[in-house]
Amino acid sequence: MKMTRRRMLAASTKTMAGFTAGAVALTARPGRVLGANERVNISLIGCGGRGSAVIGGFAHDEGVQVTMLCDLHADRLRSRQRYIASVQGNLQPEAVNDMRKLFDSKDVDAVVIATPDQWHAPATIMACQAGKDVYVEKPPSHNVWEGRKMVEAARKYKRIVQVGTQNRSAPYNFKARDYVKSGKLGTIHLVKVYNLKSGGRFTLGPNSDPPKGFDWKAWLGPAPARPYNSRIFHGGWHKLWDFSGGDMSDDGIHQVDLAMMVLGDPPMPTGVSSTGGRYAFKGDDAEVPDTLVSHFNMDGIAWVHEMTNYPRYMKKIAGDIRDNDKFPFWPHCATRIEIYGSKEQMVIGRHGGGWQAMTSDGKVVAQSYGRRGDEPHRRNLVECIKSRKMANGDPSFVHRSQTLVHLGNIAHRMGNIHLKYDAKKEQFTNNDAANKLLKRTGEGKYRIPDEV
Repeated sequence: MKMTRRRMLAASTKTMAGFTAGAVALTARPGRVLGANERVNISLIGCGGRGSAVIGGFAHDEGVQVTMLCDLHADRLRSRQRYIASVQGNLQPEAVNDMRKLFDSKDVDAVVIATPDQWHAPATIMACQAGKDVYVEKPPSHNVWEGRKMVEAARKYKRIVQVGTQNRSAPYNFKARDYVKSGKLGTIHLVKVYNLKSGGRFTLGPNSDPPKGFDWKAWLGPAPARPYNSRIFHGGWHKLWDFSGGDMSDDGIHQVDLAMMVLGDPPMPTGVSSTGGRYAFKGDDAEVPDTLVSHFNMDGIAWVHEMTNYPRYMKKIAGDIRDNDKFPFWPHCATRIEIYGSKEQMVIGRHGGGWQAMTSDGKVVAQSYGRRGDEPHRRNLVECIKSRKMANGDPSFVHRSQTLVHLGNIAHRMGNIHLKYDAKKEQFTNNDAANKLLKRTGEGKYRIPDEV
């Protein structure tokens, strides 16, 4: 529907997220066309630890300037503003507490979204509508439906969108994909994706009034209304279904997406079953499982996710391995992937862990040391903003990886059962109650509209 300027501006100021119940999506605003040597202006929404790390990397890159920062927490916002200014030679980014100001600014070409998970999809879609390119932290979506809407928005508004699954830009993973494609592993019928980490009990503590000036309702966004709780704000949201998909979504998505990439992004599953629960830390305040195993039927491949949050001897890949010609001790590598071919087995580690292909006697027949993918991922985004080519980590691919996590969680939440799945319709065919968990309901004014 063609909108007048007055009506468009009125629509854009109704809510923090730019969405209202039943609202029509904003008319697309074209982004600035950049020349090959022009500087890319990038902004940040969400100045927490991960957001600060990502935007700090961009601030150090040549040909990039950080022009704006956005956060609801005033002290954190000012702290990050001072830091970026020091990196950029006292070129201080503008600091705002309303993301619409970034979307409306002509000094912003791309937006880094590093909010809590419930805001990833809504903020990405609004940025696309505003003519901005996007880097969005993993996981890209809170549920299957909004992940599909992210893909639709990226295509409709012709935006470059990159999910923060940096493994899709690491050169050693391209070598692993080529090795699998060569057929040297043989026929593959079993894939295991591990996210086996330590953890502890989780206690919410009492609710309280939010800090003065802090907009708790805006922070909640599309999540259901609830009283302010400092434990939720300070990372506890990872343990609650309203905000998160648990650790397989928050962290294990890196391994899931890497496995999908290396296998050539195979067809989606026709079924899923899960078993697990709050086994190690029964009776605490967490809703997400500390132990979960999900099985998927995927076109002749038995695909397995294994997730824990209790064994302390399981370790993520250490920094000295990621930055050197070393391999982790695979049996205790918490974030590995095992691919079982009829001729050889491949073991691969994320974020610089490298990979090895082995035969029955433990003989290594091929291998590649790894390095972190962060820098090439950033470089790929900047190049694609200028060339308008699809970025590594485009949501059309990562949405499929994230869907596997969502399906495993739903099978668990429905009582650790088996569900049949129609990938084309993105619906379960044997359980109407399970279909209700594919999309968030009751989102009020922050809901994503059906037509993005």
